[in-house]
Amino acid sequence: MKIRVSKLFCLVCCLCFAAIFLNGCKNKDASPIKEIKKPNVVFILADDLGVNDLSYTGSQYYETPNIDRIANDGVEFTQGYAACQVCSPSRASIMIGQFPARHGITDWIGAASGEQWAKRNNSKILPAAYKNALPEEDVTLAEAFKAGGYKTFFAGKWHLGDNPSNPENNGFDINKGGWEVGSPKGGYYAPWDNPKLDYKYKGENLTMRLAQETVDFITENKDQPFFAYLSFYAVHGPIETTQEKWSKYRNKAEAQGIPDSGFEMERVLPIRVVQDNPVYAGLVESMDDAIGLVLSKLKELNLDKNTIVVFTSDNGGVASGDAFSTSNLPLRGGKGYQWEGGIREPYFIKVPSMKNAPKKIDYPVSGIDFYPTLLDLAGVESKPIQKIDGVSLVPLLKGESLKNRPLFWHYPHYGNQGGEPSSIIRKENWKLIHYYEDGRDELYNLVNDPSEQQDVSEDNPEIAKALRSELDAFLAETNAKIPEKNPAFDEVLAKKQYENRKTKMLPSLEKQRKDFLDKDFQPNADWWNSKVTQD
Repeated sequence: MKIRVSKLFCLVCCLCFAAIFLNGCKNKDASPIKEIKKPNVVFILADDLGVNDLSYTGSQYYETPNIDRIANDGVEFTQGYAACQVCSPSRASIMIGQFPARHGITDWIGAASGEQWAKRNNSKILPAAYKNALPEEDVTLAEAFKAGGYKTFFAGKWHLGDNPSNPENNGFDINKGGWEVGSPKGGYYAPWDNPKLDYKYKGENLTMRLAQETVDFITENKDQPFFAYLSFYAVHGPIETTQEKWSKYRNKAEAQGIPDSGFEMERVLPIRVVQDNPVYAGLVESMDDAIGLVLSKLKELNLDKNTIVVFTSDNGGVASGDAFSTSNLPLRGGKGYQWEGGIREPYFIKVPSMKNAPKKIDYPVSGIDFYPTLLDLAGVESKPIQKIDGVSLVPLLKGESLKNRPLFWHYPHYGNQGGEPSSIIRKENWKLIHYYEDGRDELYNLVNDPSEQQDVSEDNPEIAKALRSELDAFLAETNAKIPEKNPAFDEVLAKKQYENRKTKMLPSLEKQRKDFLDKDFQPNADWWNSKVTQD
């Protein structure tokens, strides 16, 4: 706790000294300058939402008019990435502006590693150890905003450690619902289990409640600059929705035509290849409804003209593993995977003051870039203790250019969804994936092959060698943890396990898919408590 107070105190002192110095240098005879109100910032983070899970980005099934409005009114970064293919590392990278290999949170907090992993899993390697909390000495995005005179607010999923690594000790004045758990414990309809956010009545919708808490904060702080971080649990599993929304999307799937099969085998697990899950679609729409509540309140209070709004997600859509909810096609893979479907995200920034900003920007960007970009846009001078890997995207928003740079991913773990332990470098049009199970590399040209179907490493050995060398140098510089071989790995058992997934799991998933689309589907009597109302 001492470190937290010390670093924030130092940051505030530096900013105050700068302000006093500049004020003392003013011409005494100069006319008083009218103070310009700092822009507010509303950062909206979805959980497990794929880049193609929006009507704006091409989905013909999901309906997201409010998220689409952010994109239409702002700037779309068409090559936006999460910093990792799973949640906690990506969230940490947004908070402190670093690649996961540097801050050390390389897996979702709570995942097993090393020998603990091997006790329940038959795998070729032992996943590397990882940190399970934000570094106490680092200055978070919220702490920087707070030191810059902003009122700060957090609502929803945190999953970056327990006390002292909680929102309250990381710069947020108010925390509604953020704790160490990464999924909505108890579900999306009350009664839920969250020590940081009690429900008001049975059947209350958690997603809408988080939006309402955000609206209340905005209303109470409309006359001062604020930084509101709305981090939905949606659309993480367990996927749940109301009967009305299920019925809407069940009928829509039928009208569009329901394919006989909706899954194929990937390298490890079956993967969904169609978007026709009416339960997931209803959950997506519920989140969009909640976002609409926030956007409407900004407009009602006439704050929309001075509020920066960001929308993104922490990793790809869940196409494999967990709830097998969606498809990220034409991108390959999904949450947990090393391919584009696991790391590409919606990445929208609306800056009302930038009237002539481009509508679309193709420059590859990452979650690490939000830290310097938002502070730059808000005019908040910050001198963080930690090294910032991200860059300010303000020049791009102004129509200018930035020099090319590499982006890195380091995930020395097995995803629950079928992803493989790997490290990645993306530079210009090229993407190299290094696999830890057998040491092989894959090389893709993302312009010619965005679906990553053709490994061209043998055709481009010099490019592959150069990228691998740059990746290795980065991993060494960040002291990245590397997984070790598992001496107890059983190759024969592994083949049997794969056949079991192919012959038993795949048909079971197809049956569940058809059950969800059956006109008589009913999960339970009250539809996950959504029919329970206050007496």
